[in-house]
Amino acid sequence: MTVAVQTGTWQLDAAASTVGLRHRTMWGLVTVKGTFGAVTGAGEVHADGSATGTVTLEAASLDTGHAKRDTHLRSADFFDADQHPEITFAVRGADRLDGDGVRVTGQLTVRGISRPVTFSARLTEASGEAVTLDAEFTVDREQFGMGWNQLGMMRGLTTVTAKLRFTRTRA
Repeated sequence: MTVAVQTGTWQLDAAASTVGLRHRTMWGLVTVKGTFGAVTGAGEVHADGSATGTVTLEAASLDTGHAKRDTHLRSADFFDADQHPEITFAVRGADRLDGDGVRVTGQLTVRGISRPVTFSARLTEASGEAVTLDAEFTVDREQFGMGWNQLGMMRGLTTVTAKLRFTRTRA
């Protein structure tokens, strides 16, 4: 049974949300994982059931558990966090599919470069007070000007994982 999500404004619950990434390095032998510590967002569910909104990450908040690597990831070789402190995903549409599926379309902006992204998410919680979406999708980091690849160690796509919980905003 499909549960309808209430129309209105929703605010991201940062304490209950996580956005991370993983990328295979060292010629595919090692997987680097990281989590963004600063995530904000808001959205609106419209009368037709579709949704729009924005999720913003602080680029410098990425933590992989290795300080030297994190400093390099914040540098101009990768996120260039000094010049481009925010990574944003502007949701142009989030439409319910059968069951708990949601098709999300939007614009991902990293390092000032915007690209369209579409992916499927799963609605894991839907009530009058909270909505939680789980998603996983891949991004080609070279499309966002992150082509640094010393000795060919970092080929392939980066996987983005997100668990985003939104709570209903009272008028």
